[in-house]
Amino acid sequence: MKVIRTIKEMQQIRRDERLNTIGFVPTMGYLHEGHTSLMKKATAENDLVVASIFVNPLQFGPSEDFETYPRDEQRDQQIAKENGVDILFLPDVQEMYPDELKVNLSIKERANVLCGATRDGHFDGVITVLTKLFNIVQPEVAYFGLKDAQQVAVVAALINDVNFPIVLSAEPTIREADGLAKSSRNVYLSTDERAEAKHLYKALLHGLNIFINEQQDNDTLIQSVRKYLSKYTSGVIDYVDFLSYPELKPVTNKSERMILAIAVKYKQARLIDNVIFNRSGDIIETIKF
Repeated sequence: MKVIRTIKEMQQIRRDERLNTIGFVPTMGYLHEGHTSLMKKATAENDLVVASIFVNPLQFGPSEDFETYPRDEQRDQQIAKENGVDILFLPDVQEMYPDELKVNLSIKERANVLCGATRDGHFDGVITVLTKLFNIVQPEVAYFGLKDAQQVAVVAALINDVNFPIVLSAEPTIREADGLAKSSRNVYLSTDERAEAKHLYKALLHGLNIFINEQQDNDTLIQSVRKYLSKYTSGVIDYVDFLSYPELKPVTNKSERMILAIAVKYKQARLIDNVIFNRSGDIIETIKF
Protein backbone atom coordinates (compact mmCIF):
# COMPACT_ATOMS: atom_id res chain seq x y z
CA MET A 1 0.00 0.00 0.00
CA LYS A 2 1.24 3.45 -0.91
CA VAL A 3 0.63 6.44 1.37
CA ILE A 4 0.09 9.77 -0.41
CA ARG A 5 -0.10 13.11 1.39
CA THR A 6 -0.26 15.69 -1.41
CA ILE A 7 -2.93 16.50 -3.95
CA LYS A 8 -0.38 16.82 -6.73
CA GLU A 9 0.95 13.30 -6.23
CA MET A 10 -2.56 11.83 -5.94
CA GLN A 11 -3.58 13.48 -9.20
CA GLN A 12 -0.44 12.18 -10.92
CA ILE A 13 -1.21 8.65 -9.80
CA ARG A 14 -4.72 8.98 -11.24
CA ARG A 15 -3.24 10.03 -14.58
CA ASP A 16 -0.83 7.08 -14.46
CA GLU A 17 -3.72 4.71 -13.66
CA ARG A 18 -6.10 6.09 -16.29
CA LEU A 19 -6.84 2.63 -17.72
CA ASN A 20 -7.77 1.15 -14.35
CA THR A 21 -11.07 1.53 -12.52
CA ILE A 22 -10.78 3.12 -9.10
CA GLY A 23 -13.02 2.40 -6.16
CA PHE A 24 -12.90 5.16 -3.57
CA VAL A 25 -13.63 4.97 0.16
CA PRO A 26 -13.54 8.43 1.79
CA THR A 27 -13.28 8.35 5.60
CA MET A 28 -12.41 10.49 8.59
CA GLY A 29 -10.28 7.72 10.03
CA TYR A 30 -10.33 5.77 13.28
CA LEU A 31 -11.34 2.88 11.07
CA HIS A 32 -13.75 0.16 12.16
CA GLU A 33 -15.57 -2.75 10.55
CA GLY A 34 -17.96 -0.42 8.76
CA HIS A 35 -15.05 1.13 6.90
CA THR A 36 -13.30 -2.15 6.22
CA SER A 37 -16.47 -3.66 4.76
CA LEU A 38 -16.46 -0.82 2.21
CA MET A 39 -12.78 -1.42 1.45
CA LYS A 40 -13.38 -5.11 0.85
CA LYS A 41 -16.32 -4.38 -1.44
CA ALA A 42 -14.24 -1.86 -3.38
CA THR A 43 -11.42 -4.38 -3.70
CA ALA A 44 -13.77 -6.98 -5.14
CA GLU A 45 -15.22 -4.62 -7.74
CA ASN A 46 -12.32 -2.44 -8.96
CA ASP A 47 -8.78 -2.60 -10.32
CA LEU A 48 -7.47 -0.15 -7.73
CA VAL A 49 -8.76 0.95 -4.33
CA VAL A 50 -8.10 4.43 -2.93
CA ALA A 51 -9.13 5.31 0.60
CA SER A 52 -8.78 8.75 2.14
CA ILE A 53 -8.49 9.79 5.76
CA PHE A 54 -9.24 13.43 6.41
CA VAL A 55 -11.01 14.92 9.42
CA ASN A 56 -12.77 17.74 7.62
CA PRO A 57 -13.06 20.89 9.75
CA LEU A 58 -15.76 22.36 7.50
CA GLN A 59 -18.34 19.83 8.66
CA PHE A 60 -17.86 20.44 12.37
CA GLY A 61 -19.75 23.18 14.17
CA PRO A 62 -18.12 25.52 16.75
CA SER A 63 -19.26 23.37 19.70
CA GLU A 64 -18.63 19.99 18.07
CA ASP A 65 -15.77 17.56 18.53
CA PHE A 66 -13.29 18.41 15.76
CA GLU A 67 -10.29 18.71 18.09
CA THR A 68 -11.16 15.60 20.07
CA TYR A 69 -12.40 13.44 17.19
CA PRO A 70 -10.56 10.09 17.61
CA ARG A 71 -7.42 9.78 15.51
CA ASP A 72 -4.83 7.01 15.20
CA GLU A 73 -2.92 7.25 11.93
CA GLN A 74 -0.56 4.33 12.49
CA ARG A 75 -3.43 2.00 13.38
CA ASP A 76 -5.49 3.22 10.43
CA GLN A 77 -2.64 2.63 7.98
CA GLN A 78 -2.30 -0.96 9.13
CA ILE A 79 -6.04 -1.61 8.92
CA ALA A 80 -6.26 -0.11 5.43
CA LYS A 81 -3.31 -2.20 4.25
CA GLU A 82 -4.85 -5.40 5.64
CA ASN A 83 -8.16 -4.72 3.88
CA GLY A 84 -7.05 -4.28 0.30
CA VAL A 85 -6.38 -0.56 0.01
CA ASP A 86 -3.79 0.17 -2.68
CA ILE A 87 -3.42 3.91 -2.06
CA LEU A 88 -4.13 5.74 1.17
CA PHE A 89 -4.60 9.47 0.66
CA LEU A 90 -3.70 11.30 3.89
CA PRO A 91 -3.76 15.07 3.32
CA ASP A 92 -3.67 17.53 6.20
CA VAL A 93 -5.87 20.61 6.58
CA GLN A 94 -3.26 22.92 5.04
CA GLU A 95 -3.04 20.69 1.97
CA MET A 96 -6.80 20.59 1.45
CA TYR A 97 -7.51 24.21 2.39
CA PRO A 98 -4.32 26.24 1.85
CA ASP A 99 -6.29 29.47 1.53
CA GLU A 100 -9.70 30.76 2.48
CA LEU A 101 -12.25 29.31 0.06
CA LYS A 102 -13.43 31.72 -2.59
CA VAL A 103 -16.31 29.49 -3.73
CA ASN A 104 -19.07 28.43 -1.35
CA LEU A 105 -20.94 25.20 -2.02
CA SER A 106 -24.37 24.85 -0.46
CA ILE A 107 -27.02 22.16 -0.67
CA LYS A 108 -30.62 23.35 -0.85
CA GLU A 109 -32.53 20.09 -0.27
CA ARG A 110 -32.07 16.97 1.88
CA ALA A 111 -29.99 18.92 4.42
CA ASN A 112 -32.56 20.75 6.54
CA VAL A 113 -33.96 17.67 8.32
CA LEU A 114 -32.55 14.92 10.59
CA CYS A 115 -28.94 15.80 11.49
CA GLY A 116 -28.97 18.86 9.28
CA ALA A 117 -31.77 20.49 11.28
CA THR A 118 -29.43 21.15 14.22
CA ARG A 119 -26.01 21.08 12.51
CA ASP A 120 -26.05 24.28 10.49
CA GLY A 121 -23.59 24.15 7.60
CA HIS A 122 -22.58 20.55 8.25
CA PHE A 123 -23.63 19.20 4.87
CA ASP A 124 -22.22 22.21 3.05
CA GLY A 125 -18.90 21.13 4.53
CA VAL A 126 -19.52 17.55 3.43
CA ILE A 127 -20.22 18.43 -0.21
CA THR A 128 -17.28 20.84 -0.27
CA VAL A 129 -14.72 18.27 0.82
CA LEU A 130 -16.24 15.54 -1.36
CA THR A 131 -16.22 17.79 -4.43
CA LYS A 132 -12.50 18.28 -3.85
CA LEU A 133 -11.85 14.59 -3.18
CA PHE A 134 -13.88 13.42 -6.19
CA ASN A 135 -11.94 15.78 -8.44
CA ILE A 136 -8.59 14.73 -6.96
CA VAL A 137 -9.14 10.95 -7.01
CA GLN A 138 -11.54 10.72 -9.98
CA PRO A 139 -13.02 7.35 -9.04
CA GLU A 140 -15.50 5.32 -11.03
CA VAL A 141 -17.28 4.16 -7.86
CA ALA A 142 -17.52 5.76 -4.40
CA TYR A 143 -18.48 3.64 -1.40
CA PHE A 144 -20.45 4.91 1.61
CA GLY A 145 -22.23 3.18 4.48
CA LEU A 146 -25.96 3.56 4.97
CA LYS A 147 -25.52 4.21 8.68
CA ASP A 148 -25.02 7.81 7.58
CA ALA A 149 -28.06 7.62 5.32
CA GLN A 150 -28.64 11.38 5.17
CA GLN A 151 -25.05 11.83 4.03
CA VAL A 152 -25.64 9.22 1.33
CA ALA A 153 -28.74 11.11 0.16
CA VAL A 154 -26.75 14.35 0.04
CA VAL A 155 -23.88 12.72 -1.86
CA ALA A 156 -26.33 11.22 -4.35
CA ALA A 157 -27.72 14.72 -4.98
CA LEU A 158 -24.20 16.13 -5.40
CA ILE A 159 -23.18 13.46 -7.91
CA ASN A 160 -26.39 13.86 -9.89
CA ASP A 161 -26.56 17.66 -9.92
CA VAL A 162 -22.89 18.23 -10.75
CA ASN A 163 -22.73 15.29 -13.18
CA PHE A 164 -19.80 13.53 -11.58
CA PRO A 165 -19.19 10.34 -13.60
CA ILE A 166 -19.33 8.29 -10.41
CA VAL A 167 -21.52 5.43 -9.23
CA LEU A 168 -22.50 5.81 -5.59
CA SER A 169 -22.56 2.43 -3.87
CA ALA A 170 -24.40 2.64 -0.54
CA GLU A 171 -23.58 -0.40 1.57
CA PRO A 172 -25.11 -2.05 4.67
CA THR A 173 -24.71 -0.68 8.16
CA ILE A 174 -22.27 -2.86 10.09
CA ARG A 175 -23.45 -3.63 13.61
CA GLU A 176 -22.18 -5.03 16.88
CA ALA A 177 -23.59 -8.37 18.01
CA ASP A 178 -26.32 -6.58 20.01
CA GLY A 179 -27.34 -4.38 17.08
CA LEU A 180 -25.50 -1.13 17.85
CA ALA A 181 -24.27 0.47 14.64
CA LYS A 182 -20.47 0.63 14.39
CA SER A 183 -19.19 4.17 14.81
CA SER A 184 -15.89 5.86 15.60
CA ARG A 185 -17.71 7.78 18.34
CA ASN A 186 -18.79 4.63 20.21
CA VAL A 187 -15.49 4.82 22.15
CA TYR A 188 -16.92 7.86 23.96
CA LEU A 189 -19.74 5.85 25.57
CA SER A 190 -19.56 5.00 29.26
CA THR A 191 -20.12 1.39 30.30
CA ASP A 192 -23.75 2.07 31.23
CA GLU A 193 -24.38 4.07 28.06
CA ARG A 194 -22.90 1.32 25.91
CA ALA A 195 -25.13 -1.27 27.60
CA GLU A 196 -28.30 0.64 26.78
CA ALA A 197 -27.21 1.84 23.32
CA LYS A 198 -28.37 -1.49 21.87
CA HIS A 199 -31.90 -0.17 22.24
CA LEU A 200 -31.43 2.37 19.44
CA TYR A 201 -31.67 -0.33 16.81
CA LYS A 202 -34.40 -2.11 18.77
CA ALA A 203 -36.39 1.13 18.75
CA LEU A 204 -36.11 1.27 14.96
CA LEU A 205 -37.27 -2.35 14.62
CA HIS A 206 -40.14 -1.53 16.98
CA GLY A 207 -41.18 1.28 14.64
CA LEU A 208 -40.83 -0.92 11.58
CA ASN A 209 -43.03 -3.54 13.20
CA ILE A 210 -45.68 -0.91 13.85
CA PHE A 211 -45.53 0.17 10.19
CA ILE A 212 -45.92 -3.42 8.98
CA ASN A 213 -48.64 -4.60 11.35
CA GLU A 214 -50.62 -1.56 12.39
CA GLN A 215 -50.23 0.96 9.52
CA GLN A 216 -50.56 3.84 11.96
CA ASP A 217 -50.22 7.41 10.78
CA ASN A 218 -46.72 8.86 10.59
CA ASP A 219 -46.94 10.97 13.74
CA THR A 220 -48.16 8.05 15.83
CA LEU A 221 -45.33 5.85 14.55
CA ILE A 222 -42.78 8.53 15.45
CA GLN A 223 -44.23 8.98 18.93
CA SER A 224 -44.16 5.22 19.54
CA VAL A 225 -40.45 5.13 18.73
CA ARG A 226 -39.80 8.13 20.98
CA LYS A 227 -41.61 6.41 23.86
CA TYR A 228 -39.50 3.29 23.36
CA LEU A 229 -36.28 5.31 23.44
CA SER A 230 -37.41 7.23 26.53
CA LYS A 231 -38.19 3.98 28.33
CA TYR A 232 -34.96 2.14 27.56
CA THR A 233 -32.30 4.85 27.17
CA SER A 234 -31.08 7.72 29.32
CA GLY A 235 -29.78 9.80 26.40
CA VAL A 236 -31.43 12.96 25.14
CA ILE A 237 -33.47 12.30 22.01
CA ASP A 238 -32.30 14.67 19.29
CA TYR A 239 -34.82 13.48 16.72
CA VAL A 240 -37.02 10.65 15.53
CA ASP A 241 -38.29 11.09 11.99
CA PHE A 242 -39.96 9.13 9.21
CA LEU A 243 -39.30 10.37 5.67
CA SER A 244 -39.15 9.31 2.03
CA TYR A 245 -35.73 8.18 0.86
CA PRO A 246 -33.51 9.56 -0.57
CA GLU A 247 -35.69 12.67 -1.04
CA LEU A 248 -36.04 13.14 2.76
CA LYS A 249 -39.50 14.60 2.43
CA PRO A 250 -42.72 13.71 4.27
CA VAL A 251 -43.93 10.17 3.55
CA THR A 252 -47.01 9.89 1.35
CA ASN A 253 -48.91 6.97 -0.15
CA LYS A 254 -46.71 7.34 -3.23
CA SER A 255 -43.43 6.94 -1.33
CA GLU A 256 -41.80 3.70 -2.46
CA ARG A 257 -38.80 3.80 -0.13
CA MET A 258 -38.75 5.26 3.38
CA ILE A 259 -36.33 5.89 6.22
CA LEU A 260 -37.01 5.77 9.94
CA ALA A 261 -34.10 7.60 11.57
CA ILE A 262 -33.07 8.52 15.10
CA ALA A 263 -30.36 10.45 16.92
CA VAL A 264 -29.65 10.24 20.66
CA LYS A 265 -27.19 12.40 22.59
CA TYR A 266 -25.18 10.93 25.42
CA LYS A 267 -22.70 12.80 27.60
CA GLN A 268 -19.81 12.62 25.12
CA ALA A 269 -21.32 10.96 22.04
CA ARG A 270 -24.19 11.60 19.69
CA LEU A 271 -25.38 8.36 18.08
CA ILE A 272 -27.40 8.04 14.88
CA ASP A 273 -29.08 5.04 13.32
CA ASN A 274 -31.78 4.23 10.78
CA VAL A 275 -33.65 1.57 8.85
CA ILE A 276 -34.61 2.01 5.20
CA PHE A 277 -37.49 -0.08 3.89
CA ASN A 278 -40.13 -0.39 1.17
CA ARG A 279 -43.91 -0.30 1.46
CA SER A 280 -43.98 -4.01 2.28
CA GLY A 281 -41.68 -3.41 5.23
CA ASP A 282 -38.68 -5.16 3.65
CA ILE A 283 -35.45 -3.64 4.93
CA ILE A 284 -33.21 -2.27 2.15
CA GLU A 285 -29.52 -2.73 2.92
CA THR A 286 -27.81 -1.70 -0.32
CA ILE A 287 -28.59 0.98 -2.91
CA LYS A 288 -26.84 1.97 -6.12
CA PHE A 289 -27.24 5.55 -7.32
